[in-house]
Amino acid sequence: MKIGMMSAWNETSGVSVHAELVGREWVRQGHDLKVFSFIEDDYHGRSLIGQDEPYVTRCFGTAQKTNYLNPIPILEGNYEIFVAQDLNMLPRHKLSSIFHMIKRKSKTVHVVHESRLSEDPTFYEHEWDRLVCFDERFREFLLKVYRQEEISIIPFPCVPWIEGDKREARARLGLPQKKKVILIFGQKWRHLGPEEFEVLKKLAAKIPMLVLIISETQRVTGVGGFECIFKKEVLERDELYRYLYASDTWLYPKRSIEGAAVLSSTIHLALGSGCIPVVRDSNFLYGIEKTVLRYKDKDEFETMILEAFSQGEVWRRARAEAKKYVTEHDSVKVSRQFIELFESIKDM
Repeated sequence: MKIGMMSAWNETSGVSVHAELVGREWVRQGHDLKVFSFIEDDYHGRSLIGQDEPYVTRCFGTAQKTNYLNPIPILEGNYEIFVAQDLNMLPRHKLSSIFHMIKRKSKTVHVVHESRLSEDPTFYEHEWDRLVCFDERFREFLLKVYRQEEISIIPFPCVPWIEGDKREARARLGLPQKKKVILIFGQKWRHLGPEEFEVLKKLAAKIPMLVLIISETQRVTGVGGFECIFKKEVLERDELYRYLYASDTWLYPKRSIEGAAVLSSTIHLALGSGCIPVVRDSNFLYGIEKTVLRYKDKDEFETMILEAFSQGEVWRRARAEAKKYVTEHDSVKVSRQFIELFESIKDM
């Protein structure tokens, strides 16, 4: 099948995680993929990572900044299915100018990453053949505007379950073998509050422990009272997994966003490593509550850190649920669900 996809790609954003997980699987399955993505001067996310594949063309900017679109690569592209990911970030009004030409040669699919209905009228300019959302919460708000038959649910993909060797990973990264290692990566350290730092200091006083922070941020503040290594770095997936293999747990302290359908692309990206995270209880955990070590307050945070260190019964149950969830939602299966959808609408 010939597929064109307008999306973030090789970028540090949840949209890019989704697009890459399903898109690379389509290529592995023998489909012809053309990716149209953000230009290097204006992209979605904090950093560009990796090297673009030959099938990637960067020809537009974000709606919020440059609102740039070079339509030629999209118009010249040979595809029978056109997929747009996260419409609010795309130069959607300019896209509407060429949308009738896209529809002449392809069926159109919008993968909805928005957490609620958009207040921008340009969001509704396009006549999509199908909208894809991730779970019932997204479908619920979409049904206020769209017909039921226009909406399909395809879950957010996970990296397939790939276990690693902790000792080998630590040796390659130059990390101590006998200390407990807690990983914080990306921008997650920003969500840690005084209570979490207090617990980390308390635990460090009695347990040989290392907190490893890897972030593209220039400077991390509020860290003290425990051994900490900070690396200013943006991790590609293979590098991220090496750090996850080396760690006893990793932290995801984001709080709920009320009234919004949200999920954690980070957890879906990292869960397949088998490193079970300690996660603040929030609406980011919809459907994956059993796959992580949840906490609501300072005492529970400490309990779950210790559970991860000891790999106790709660940790073992969470890991078993994580493996089950990842197996049911890995990128191979999810990418095939998309292909089945494409086949069903291709000749409509």
